[in-house]
Amino acid sequence: MKFRLPLTLLSLLFLLLSVAGCGHAPLMSETGGDTLTFRHATLLHIERTDSYTIAEVRDAWRKDKVLHRYVLVPRRAKVPAHLPFGTVLRTPLRRVIVGTSVHAALLTELGRQGNICGLCDTAYLQHKELRKALKDGYIADMGSSMQPVVERVISADADALFLSSFENAGHGIIAQAGIPIVECIDYMERSPLGRAEWMRFFGLLMGCEAEADSMFAGVERRYEQLRHHIQSAKTLPTLMCDRKEGALWYVPGAESTMGQLYADAGAAYLFSHLKGSGSLPLSFETVYNQAREADVWLLKYGAATDITYQSLQADFPPYKGFRPWREKHIYGCNTFRTPFYEEVPFRPDLLLSDIAAILHPELLSGHTLRYFQPLK
Repeated sequence: MKFRLPLTLLSLLFLLLSVAGCGHAPLMSETGGDTLTFRHATLLHIERTDSYTIAEVRDAWRKDKVLHRYVLVPRRAKVPAHLPFGTVLRTPLRRVIVGTSVHAALLTELGRQGNICGLCDTAYLQHKELRKALKDGYIADMGSSMQPVVERVISADADALFLSSFENAGHGIIAQAGIPIVECIDYMERSPLGRAEWMRFFGLLMGCEAEADSMFAGVERRYEQLRHHIQSAKTLPTLMCDRKEGALWYVPGAESTMGQLYADAGAAYLFSHLKGSGSLPLSFETVYNQAREADVWLLKYGAATDITYQSLQADFPPYKGFRPWREKHIYGCNTFRTPFYEEVPFRPDLLLSDIAAILHPELLSGHTLRYFQPLK
């Protein structure tokens, strides 16, 4: 006779599993292991011992707290009898469900596309290899990353689910599915290289640590070389970005990855006085008063057809009052036609090259723009 647990007890067990290692635990105490040094990422702390590795994802919204602690045990090794508190992951992970195309594209670059069994938010996927894998049935569509289809997630038999986390927001019913959630808050890092360095954490999880370390070293080297080269520029062109969405105009704060990248590209970013690591809402009048005489306007958008000066004016006539509109110094990035969101988070060197070439063409002669193009 088989023993069956009541449904309510099963739900409680799943809930306990999902929150193991989460919340307001103190930061890692000394384990006697070796610490993996991160040069730019501030939200990761990893220590190795002979039989397991502890990986902590720091809480980006609560200082000196841990969002989630993971205990990584090599898949081929026996699980130690005594493990520290945390969510146990047998590594390398064999089958993963990925919440965003950003992380799916990274795993593909690391040679781990075959380990992706499910992907969320596929409607605007640009990555050709991932789109083909979806079409051919090698990767299953898991629905929205904010509310994945629970039945599909459970049936995928995944080792882990990679999801982005947000302040004061849980993962809903999916947290009760009994599948470990890897908290992806790389987007909360405050520097482009800080976010990109998270590839080393994902490499550790997927069994391609050496490949990830090598890839990041290349990104870091190219980014830093270009940043130092830009410091020789004789001028700092003033820069405005994006456009009005509804009643508000959102601009990156100075402490965001984009705000930092603008500074590294040699821009006099016109909203660098606004501190913050996210996008900040402003009225059109505030933006106009601050940026109407900008030298360059970078415009990122997603549309079936490319924006032109005429369509921009038709959308909102006051745009033509900005100097970049009058003098035709607007560069647009159509994210429906370029893999901007899938590449830039872990390849900030590519975006830095684009922006630096726009602002300082004398320093990067011959550079072919990858994301931004002059508006027609």
